Amino acid sequence: MNKYTVLLVDDEEEVIQVMRRKINWEGLGFLVIGYADNGVKALEMVEEFQPDVVMTDIKMPYMDGMELAKTIKKEYPATKVLIFTGFDEFEYAKEAIHLEIEEYLLKPVNSIEVMNVFTQLKIKLDQEISEKRNVQVLQKYYMESLPLLQVNFYSMLIEGKVHEEEISKYLSDYQISLEGPFFCCLVVHTSSGQATKDMNPVLLSTSVQKQAGERLGERWKAKSFSYLGNTVLIAQLGRENEISELTDECDRFCKYAGRIIGAVVTVGVGQVCEGLLELSKSYSSAREAVSYRAIYGASRAINIKEIAPRQTNESDFTTDVELSNLFKMIRLGSKEDITEAVDKYMEHIFFTAKSLQHHHIAVMELVSALYRLSANNDVTMEEFSGDMRNLYGQLMDLEPEALQRWLVDISFSFREQLISARSISTKSFVLKAKEYVCNNYADEELSLDDICGVLGVSNSYFSTVFKKETGKTFIGWLTDYRMDQASRLLIETNEKSYIIAKSVGYTDPNYFSYVFKRRFGVSPSKYRTEHTESGK
Repeated sequence: MNKYTVLLVDDEEEVIQVMRRKINWEGLGFLVIGYADNGVKALEMVEEFQPDVVMTDIKMPYMDGMELAKTIKKEYPATKVLIFTGFDEFEYAKEAIHLEIEEYLLKPVNSIEVMNVFTQLKIKLDQEISEKRNVQVLQKYYMESLPLLQVNFYSMLIEGKVHEEEISKYLSDYQISLEGPFFCCLVVHTSSGQATKDMNPVLLSTSVQKQAGERLGERWKAKSFSYLGNTVLIAQLGRENEISELTDECDRFCKYAGRIIGAVVTVGVGQVCEGLLELSKSYSSAREAVSYRAIYGASRAINIKEIAPRQTNESDFTTDVELSNLFKMIRLGSKEDITEAVDKYMEHIFFTAKSLQHHHIAVMELVSALYRLSANNDVTMEEFSGDMRNLYGQLMDLEPEALQRWLVDISFSFREQLISARSISTKSFVLKAKEYVCNNYADEELSLDDICGVLGVSNSYFSTVFKKETGKTFIGWLTDYRMDQASRLLIETNEKSYIIAKSVGYTDPNYFSYVFKRRFGVSPSKYRTEHTESGK
């Protein structure tokens, strides 16, 4: 049985104690984690414990219940808020409704009424938790929708709508294996006009898709799906020259479909590509190949490379995909990942280079990209600090193995410097935050939002890093710092307590005394007496 946590908030401790004694919280499925006698303290406890339910009075010192409820609803929307008060005022009730308060109870609170409210609240919380935590149901829904999600991803690939940084997440989330290293799109077109009279064209096309998936899927690890009235397969090749074998097998499938199913099928074989981002080009060329059936005839496989060699043989000579992958590994991968990425990049350079001029262009593109990486990440690399023409010249003369070693070494160096820079950056902005507090702690309006605005980071990210580095929340650290300054001023000066309170960011001297006593165990005046007398 789930035990939900409750925080009670009321400036009358007697009310709190009565509620704790008279209500069988455990029997209702709840656990009272504590109580606060004002809204500010309650908010600190909410931040620390994040209770499931906060039950609060309205009229309290320092921060009233409506302001507390408003803040909780904004910062911790999952927390349920109940309000109980002796102020039966319509405006309060209206605002409570606007804030989506769970219940609005009037004092004196009847224990039976409270038990009924929490019984219903328990049911509501159980339902919400059940919906969120029922992993088996979610897994079932996910697995049922997985084929559709996969097809949607394949469609986005051939439409060129997937970005490189998204691919690995799609493949992982949708449980797809596309290892390549080479890919080729096949467009399977079934002629509806030449189907037999007793065969429904839709059923015929469905049968062709099923047979294509079975006969081509295993050998070529092909992903099959419907797209714009045709069947599309994404085939995976171990070597680029396997395209001829794939074309032959597609041709045999066309003959098989005509003989067994009675379908007139044409398969367009697109250009081979290395990298999933290029599948859109492969798909376009495969669809173009299908259109050549008017010239070469149907019931066969048509390879675009064979019928239009000039359109496919002229390499774009781009290494964007390989370079992007290498840079991604430099930022996020291990040394083994970097080495593998360098191997792929170097293989691409020397595989596609048709001349010495092409090789020189590739090296220049590489150096330019590395220089941009260095400049954009404020990484100082000795190789790029001198005359770039000398670097170009040195690299142009290197043999493939030596160039590969150079690229691995400089990639490792980039990785180490980026790791170091990230670590320094984290510590740096915590130090900047502390420095900002030291200069602005007297400002009573100083808040987490202010510090994050100055640093240009989100609240959640800053809070996580700050607590990791200091062991305290930002508000907790700010409060301690203010109290430390106040204690110093109490000992070193003769200023009155309310003056010192204002100088450390507290306009309410009563609240200042409350916070000070909570930190040091005594009031400011007694603290001054104890420490000045002991120093005599």
